Amino acid sequence: MSTVIKVENISKQYRLGDVGTGALAHDVNKWWHTIRGKENPYLKIGETNDRVTKGESDYVWALKDINFEVKQGEVLGIIGRNGAGKSTLLKILSKTTTPTTGSIKIKGRIASLLEVGTGFHPELSGRENIFLNGAILGMTKREIKSKFDEIVDFAGVERYIDTPVKRYSSGMYVRLAFGVAAHLEPEILIVDEVLAVGDAEFQKKALGKMKDVSEKDGRTVLFVSHNLQAIRSLTSTSLYMDEGKISFIGRTENAIDYYTSANLNQNSFNKNSKGRHVSIISVKLMDQARNVTSAINATDNIYLEIDLYTDGRKDLGIDIFLKDEISYKKIALCSFIHLEDNFLPEKKGSYKIFISLQSLNLAEGFYTIDVGISILKIDWDVYIEDVVKFEVLFCNPKNVSSWSLKQSFEYGNVAWQLLEKPKFIKTDNPV
Repeated sequence: MSTVIKVENISKQYRLGDVGTGALAHDVNKWWHTIRGKENPYLKIGETNDRVTKGESDYVWALKDINFEVKQGEVLGIIGRNGAGKSTLLKILSKTTTPTTGSIKIKGRIASLLEVGTGFHPELSGRENIFLNGAILGMTKREIKSKFDEIVDFAGVERYIDTPVKRYSSGMYVRLAFGVAAHLEPEILIVDEVLAVGDAEFQKKALGKMKDVSEKDGRTVLFVSHNLQAIRSLTSTSLYMDEGKISFIGRTENAIDYYTSANLNQNSFNKNSKGRHVSIISVKLMDQARNVTSAINATDNIYLEIDLYTDGRKDLGIDIFLKDEISYKKIALCSFIHLEDNFLPEKKGSYKIFISLQSLNLAEGFYTIDVGISILKIDWDVYIEDVVKFEVLFCNPKNVSSWSLKQSFEYGNVAWQLLEKPKFIKTDNPV
């Protein structure tokens, strides 16, 4: 198959807080270098775009030295953390912004859906926006008319088709925008995480449509999503981005493994967290084979491995809290109430503790675990938030846990049951 997208040495630099260089002297300097045929002096400075740390420079590289090719009919997944540069890359490919350095070669018409309302005029009706978008894509009025009914039916907005789109809900906006982008026959379809705005029924329909335009029509799709299950089902090749660079490109399963491993390394607690009586060295989520993981299925049991040091105080217990992706505490396992005499070992030393917990049939999504060491009726000795982050990849909707976000969190309402008593193994880990 022929190459339809070729990206060569693409980089994108931004200056924080300002438009342009932010100073007249900088603008003049940049202009003077340009007319003399010299390199922009500000390309020699700048830092990696790490959004969680304070840098020394006002210049950041949102993208740095990006190279890849996409073949005709290929569906390429793009994954990575927030701020990794995924959306910036798609904006450059869609030609809504320009790269600072590098070049892009594209064959064919591009339709992109990067954010709610992309390419729509809010004062125009849904009908008018369909024709406007078609004209932008280079289609004739007759071609657009031939697809019109199909687009409206797919979007499910027939009742509101002659209403200005500024009155649409975000979900209706996305439905119509995706319908236009997918049905007006572009050679390349670019879709960002915006599909998450739609409901479950629409997301399923949209994923099916993207698969059809690729497999049946031979069109190329670039798909960005944090939903790894959707990436798995739709793509065969994916690239993983981190801090503006491509860290991995290859088979989707391998890219997801690379991504989850990178998140695992980031979220595993490797630094000592010291209390007065206990130091937690690490907490790891394990699968049934006792391999470290950051993704499980809903029906899987949960296994935790905790490395810690205790001074042997007798009234210490382990408390484990499960939280959903918006940090609601959903379930707890508390030593003093539910584990009876299963407290920490009463001898000074380093220990590896294995805790096996029954499956909760959780809904798909991201979850975190807090781990604390408590002193009976007194206080926390150590409490670590979000020590483990993991994703539930697959669930049967009929078996999803009934725990709702509105349910109050109380020690007495605990449904997380032990499969067996915790195991304590003496180790020689340094503290």
